[in-house]
Amino acid sequence: MSRRTDRVNELLKREISGVLQRDFEWDGSLVTVNAVEVSQDLKEAKVFIGVLGGHEGKVISRLNGEHGSIQGRMMKRVVLKNTPVLRFLSDDSVVRGVDIVNLLDKVAELPTAPQEEEE
Repeated sequence: MSRRTDRVNELLKREISGVLQRDFEWDGSLVTVNAVEVSQDLKEAKVFIGVLGGHEGKVISRLNGEHGSIQGRMMKRVVLKNTPVLRFLSDDSVVRGVDIVNLLDKVAELPTAPQEEEE
């Protein structure tokens, strides 16, 4: 990715997080923006959402249903040539990370070959 794309990703992540924090109530769930990936032409953006406390499907469908209003609020603060169309996706990187840590723990418990002594 180019440096510009990385900067746009971080800017959008910060602004979308602010919009979700200010303008939405989540009824006991904690909703976080984990990452944003914009296309090279800046016309589309995938927003990866983490949800703690359940109701992940409801949160994602609500965000995708209101993506136009979220885009509008965000773009009042961010000036880009093209306003990217937001698509909200569930981020399962935390679950994958826990799975990898568990696999590494299992590998560490496996028997190892004895070390050879040097003469």
